Amino acid sequence: MNLSIMYALAAAALFGASTPLAKSLGLGLSPILLAGLLYLGSGIGLASVRLVRDRGWKPSGLTPTEWPWLLGAIAFGGILGPVALMFGLTRTTGATASLMLNLESVLTAVIAWLVFRENADRRIVLGMAAIVLGGVALSWPEGASTHHDWTGPLAVALACLCWGIDNNLTRKVSASDALFIAGAKGLIAGMVNGGLALYLGAQIPGVAQLAPILWVGFLGYGISLVLFVLALRGLGSARTGAYFSTAPFLGAAIALFVLGESVTVAFWVASALMAVGVWLHLSERHAHEHLHEATEHGHRHVHDEHHQHEHGFEWDPQAPHSHVHVHTPIRHSHAHFPDVHHRHRH
Repeated sequence: MNLSIMYALAAAALFGASTPLAKSLGLGLSPILLAGLLYLGSGIGLASVRLVRDRGWKPSGLTPTEWPWLLGAIAFGGILGPVALMFGLTRTTGATASLMLNLESVLTAVIAWLVFRENADRRIVLGMAAIVLGGVALSWPEGASTHHDWTGPLAVALACLCWGIDNNLTRKVSASDALFIAGAKGLIAGMVNGGLALYLGAQIPGVAQLAPILWVGFLGYGISLVLFVLALRGLGSARTGAYFSTAPFLGAAIALFVLGESVTVAFWVASALMAVGVWLHLSERHAHEHLHEATEHGHRHVHDEHHQHEHGFEWDPQAPHSHVHVHTPIRHSHAHFPDVHHRHRH
């Protein structure tokens, strides 16, 4: 299996597990404070890992033109999205919220196609349609006479929109250090949301509640985001979102079988539709003749068919390495994803 696909699936597993756990651990906390603590756990953990890895502080490597993309991603994905999700979790079950998160992949793809002109194959489009129908089935009221609170599902959908924007903005900087990108998002989002919650009167919970929340944030938001950025680098926004849409099934399973939540017929109908959508995504294959334009950038790579260049320093031909390098034009045909080397028109 492609390594980028494995990154996306692992990111999905970690994030999917975090949704029902966050709902369970955050009882009695304001949504804004819970979102802040989750991202703070992510930021502190990743910053510590990066300091150990680099044996001290190391510059980010981002260019001046990349910073606006990262700051925009932090605003939508690190500040607005988590608050909307935590608010939605207070008005819907963890299982329902977990499946509703499949809308993130749909909105990520729609933005990638319409705004950033990323390629969309038929199977991806059909898969997205199945996931949308699943989301509609999941939030549909069970009876005409039953009062239905739409605020929970709508808040989760808003969170998905924020993360869809975030994913496409993050793709613009995905060739840079994934630890720095994810860690910066965690620290900034955590401090902003946490500070706002304290200003509004929230109280920091005791260690017994605080410690597990920070750990869930580190794993489900921090490590998951690092893996997601690595997947973006190799798959592009729409397809990474497609693989990431497996996350809600793990979250729903935990909510059902670990936390003991009840389900409705609509839940199982939505599960079936979303499963079909995910299968269509996972079985997609894209190959055609394409032209690589000349470009210059820097990222971790090996000398494959896309990296044939000279070095002004000693290097190991078998080991991955990172430096600024030039790609000369090349035309060929092979199976590929819209990664950092395949963002061509169709």
